[in-house]
Amino acid sequence: MTVTALGLPTVSRVTSPAPAAGPLVDTFGRIATDLRVSLTDRCNLRCTYCMPAEGLDWLPGEELLSPAELIRLLRIAVTRLGITNVRFTGGEPLVVKHLEEVVAATAALRPRPEIALTTNGLGLARRAQALVDAGLNRVNVSLDTVDAARFAAITRRDRLDDVIDGLAAAQRAGLGPIKVNAVLDPATGREDVVDLLTFCLEHGYQLRVIEQMPLDAEHHWRRDQVLTADDILSTLRGHFTLTPDTAPRGSAPAQLWRVNGGDATVGVIASVTKAFCAACDRTRLTADGQVRNCLFATSETDLRALLRRGADDAEIEASWRQTMWQKAAGHGINDPDFVQPNRPMSAIGG
Repeated sequence: MTVTALGLPTVSRVTSPAPAAGPLVDTFGRIATDLRVSLTDRCNLRCTYCMPAEGLDWLPGEELLSPAELIRLLRIAVTRLGITNVRFTGGEPLVVKHLEEVVAATAALRPRPEIALTTNGLGLARRAQALVDAGLNRVNVSLDTVDAARFAAITRRDRLDDVIDGLAAAQRAGLGPIKVNAVLDPATGREDVVDLLTFCLEHGYQLRVIEQMPLDAEHHWRRDQVLTADDILSTLRGHFTLTPDTAPRGSAPAQLWRVNGGDATVGVIASVTKAFCAACDRTRLTADGQVRNCLFATSETDLRALLRRGADDAEIEASWRQTMWQKAAGHGINDPDFVQPNRPMSAIGG
């Protein structure tokens, strides 16, 4: 048997149907237990690596899943497909008024999944406790710098204090461990990452640095401008002592390093330079009801259409299973024929 560069067995694309029951599996034997749910493509920031300053043409309201439609799909995912972790993303999920309703409905499912949220932190100070009361377990907050001027330049909004307040509110509400997700600016990132880790150590947050991926709306991403995992670690080692964390990584995207010999860790998610596709356990649902089997998939399966024409749970389950069954070996970023998805990250979900 031969294997791919990702360590997966080489197989021909199968045309047979996916298994009708059991785990949500693909032809490489990977089992999807983690569902990423984009609640909206809208966002109240305009990060330079994500969208243009004027924003994008948002999805029309009638194309979005209603709360009832979304909750039905979540029930199918958990009770029929074996999903054990649900993460709500966007766009920016905190702009969605029914977020607490959906979190509460997810928490009521049995077996109860772990529920997480990825947010830019704006508005989190006002809603952290209500989200905990609804059943939210964990939160990741996107923050690329703790320098106010650089924050305003990256996000095109002067809102750093709101993010800092949101992090503090999440901590008070018990949403720990709180993770800070950082995508570094190519020009200032080496300085920013040192200050970010210092900030996270001081406040008890866990920093996760993510290599910038080709998911921007304007398709301006260039590989030669990416601050790689090696760049990030080299910079941090100039200020901190880093030792590899020995705990099994499993399907976690971040490679962890212990900082200064203590319990605190910093993680690096090397999506571009050290792909971890072989351990991927994710399936994705967009705000308009499309299932994606990979962040970089170039095709989708329309579950919204099935819902609205009256399909039963078994038909929706079978369609979801077939989509995941056809998942590619990897994202292909490093392949010469790589094609960036038409949808930007804000429309796919983090």
